[in-house]
Amino acid sequence: MAMIDEPLYPIAVLIDELKNEDIQLRLNSIRRLSTIARALGEERTRKELIPFLSENNDDDDEVLLAMAEELGVFIPYVGGVQCANVLLPPLETLCTVEETCVREKAVESLCRIGAQMMEQDLVESFIPLVKRLAAGEWFTARVSSCGLFRIAYPSAPEALKTELRAIYSQLCQDDMPMVRRSAATNLGNFAATIEAPHLKVDIMSMFDDLTQDDQDSVRLLAVEGCAALGKLLEPQDCAAHILPVIVNFSQDKSWRVRYMVANQLYEVCEAVGPEPTRLDLVPAYVCLLRDNEAEVRIAAAGKVTKFCRILNPELAIQHILPCVKELSTDSSQHVRSALASVIMGMAPVLGKDATIEQLLPIFLSLLKDEFPDVRLNIISKLDQVNQVIGIDLLSQSLLPAIVELAEDRHWRVRLAIIEYIPLLASQLGVGFFDDKLGALCMQWLKDKVYSIRDAAANNVKRLAEEFGPDWAMQHIVPQVLDMINNPHYLHRMTILHSISLLAPVMGSDITCSKLLPVVINASKDRVPNMKFNVAKVLQSLIPIVDQSVVEKKIRPCLVELSEDPDVDVRFFASQALESSNQVMMS
Repeated sequence: MAMIDEPLYPIAVLIDELKNEDIQLRLNSIRRLSTIARALGEERTRKELIPFLSENNDDDDEVLLAMAEELGVFIPYVGGVQCANVLLPPLETLCTVEETCVREKAVESLCRIGAQMMEQDLVESFIPLVKRLAAGEWFTARVSSCGLFRIAYPSAPEALKTELRAIYSQLCQDDMPMVRRSAATNLGNFAATIEAPHLKVDIMSMFDDLTQDDQDSVRLLAVEGCAALGKLLEPQDCAAHILPVIVNFSQDKSWRVRYMVANQLYEVCEAVGPEPTRLDLVPAYVCLLRDNEAEVRIAAAGKVTKFCRILNPELAIQHILPCVKELSTDSSQHVRSALASVIMGMAPVLGKDATIEQLLPIFLSLLKDEFPDVRLNIISKLDQVNQVIGIDLLSQSLLPAIVELAEDRHWRVRLAIIEYIPLLASQLGVGFFDDKLGALCMQWLKDKVYSIRDAAANNVKRLAEEFGPDWAMQHIVPQVLDMINNPHYLHRMTILHSISLLAPVMGSDITCSKLLPVVINASKDRVPNMKFNVAKVLQSLIPIVDQSVVEKKIRPCLVELSEDPDVDVRFFASQALESSNQVMMS
């Protein structure tokens, strides 16, 4: 009897769990659908499990979302692509629920299944589903249908294609703004599947409807479609149909629409070609850079380098650079920050002379900005300017500002400077570095913020790698070792960390003669944190030094620490001793 009932067990358990009041139990059950389907086999999955899921009226969005996701990868469990159409009914139901994320996941799963279905099944099952959703009484079904046209259209016969284009056109004029928004969002994807003659007539007609919508939320989504449609059209058609819309939108009464234009404009430039860009899009972009809404200026400022790359340098200097100067002193710190994050990229576009004359003063003013993010964005991109104007000019004009920022009161700014120092050092060379930046590197090791001290220790190691052990022995190691007597134990710990990082770079001889004695001496420190860090550093030195040094100097020190009153010191010392035993055995 037990043998007969066994095949019924998985579906019975699933039914029980899906009716349970505990959401987590229902969720776990849905996430195990593939396991249950494997246990049932393909036929019973098609005949029992899928119909049961179609009738499942769970009201929890999390459970429905998990179901929509699982069904998208269910084709192998129902018998392959020839049986894929059985998965459509439960997903069709999920396309009509109120929760947006569930509908979106159901549409995504339907697209995944539709992309694998055979052409006949698409015509017989998938396209009727799209038509039913598009004619749905409740707006949620119509919203979902918009995302499915790109899968349904390519396989449809000619008569059905005409019908599908007409249905989509109706969705673009739907009474509900949510449906029109969905139609605007998916128009680019749908247009990519449509033949060229219909693209210019039908799709552009739908596009015109959406661009003249009275809801700004629809119009701004139509802006997103501009770039996608522009790439599908020939440049002359793009200039005729897309260009007037974009120019119009750049002066739209809604700032959100203008914001979208500012984000998309450079992509449209690539689609329409250089001449329409110069005549129509440059004036539109200048208007956006001078917009009265800060959000629009932020979006436009963030694209300034990309836009300049499309133009020739003369146009950029004539039209864009005056706006950039204005934005560098904008009243909104976020506009200045957006500009600072991209302005360095303008240097290669404008060339050496224009960078020195026009851009350097702007860099300097942004480097002295009161808002730390602005300064940070400039510092992190200095190498782009160096490639254009050379290190001599860079050091004369920008280095004083960098030194000033190295002592900035905002620790994130100091951190950004530290991370940039090795690159700066390699570009400036040893002599310049010693004069200007050497003292700063030592100063950071005593910073009151841990992240700065940690970065400074790594910085010391990277400098030793850059300039070599001999230079480090002369300029870094003595100063670092002197700090081991600092009265603050946190600073002494930073020096221990620096020693552990420097040792592999400096090699065995210098480690044994200079670094190891300092570490062993620190094992007598009165602070337990120092002592267990000594144990850790000694453990890291074991592979670097000779075995005789381990035996004579490191192990006796660790044995002493392993008998320390503090439990943590004993633990780390024992760990280090164990490590030394393993090294000796190997």
